[in-house]
Amino acid sequence: MATTTSITTTYAGEFAGKYIAAALLSASTIENGGVEVRPNVKYKEVINKLALGDLVANATCDFTDTSSVTLTERILAVEDFQVNLELCKKDFHSTWQSIEMGFSSFDELPKSFADFLIAQVAAKVAQQQEQTIWTGANATAGEYDGFVTLATADSDVIDEAGTTITSANVITEMGTVVDNIPSALYGKEDLNLYVSQNVARAYVRALGGFGSSGLGAAGTNNLGTQWWNNGSLTFDGVNIFVAQGMADNYMMAAQKSNLFYGASLLSDQQEVKLLDMADLDGSDNVRVIMRFAAGVQYGLGSEIVLYTPA
Repeated sequence: MATTTSITTTYAGEFAGKYIAAALLSASTIENGGVEVRPNVKYKEVINKLALGDLVANATCDFTDTSSVTLTERILAVEDFQVNLELCKKDFHSTWQSIEMGFSSFDELPKSFADFLIAQVAAKVAQQQEQTIWTGANATAGEYDGFVTLATADSDVIDEAGTTITSANVITEMGTVVDNIPSALYGKEDLNLYVSQNVARAYVRALGGFGSSGLGAAGTNNLGTQWWNNGSLTFDGVNIFVAQGMADNYMMAAQKSNLFYGASLLSDQQEVKLLDMADLDGSDNVRVIMRFAAGVQYGLGSEIVLYTPA
């Protein structure tokens, strides 16, 4: 059964040459380097965790064992996913692009539309991946457990009960997360405070002059709400990473080197195949196919702070 296709258009001259589509989130957590990417994971990969006890002891003339070495592991498992669409070329005979299909009954899907469709499928998958990385649930079809889902179920994770974030309370609430970061992690180069979009917006606005945190009416550098120009953000020396796929009012403090995204060949997630079925089964259909494997995992739960709204 073909994918449901709804076309609303008026044929009025040659196709203008491009489509206008709604902006889609890309998988920005991956693209912007927010996690460690582990490619070529066919099924599972072991993430080893090494814990050392106190190493230094008072000197003696003998060799005396000190400390302890504990090696444990977590499993990064990837799941297989697919995208399958089927379109009937006949549905496009009356559209702006019909001239591109040729005059024969054995026509082809308009190239301009095919290019556009491929790009949009890849972008939509990237959007869904961004959201699944953070909030995915394995019980939901097309998803795996995301970082927040995994951390919520892990008693080793440092939990911080939160609230709805506003520009009036965001600095206080971000402060509670930073205060709970283990001292051994604070100051690490790859330590990030991962925040949702609404938390980032509230923080930008607070620094623009709400003044409740001592900033004054004119905000940062006396520029008011025009102080920020999409540059980097920090809080108490900790880099802020805006996790586009994280749900509103959530925050997580963790090292990038403690968060892992596993995938099959990375090119799998950038390859969308378009198959014209005319020569295969005699139908007038075109199929869009995409297959990939993905999953996330972290190493040490005790080195993650999760802020969860009430």
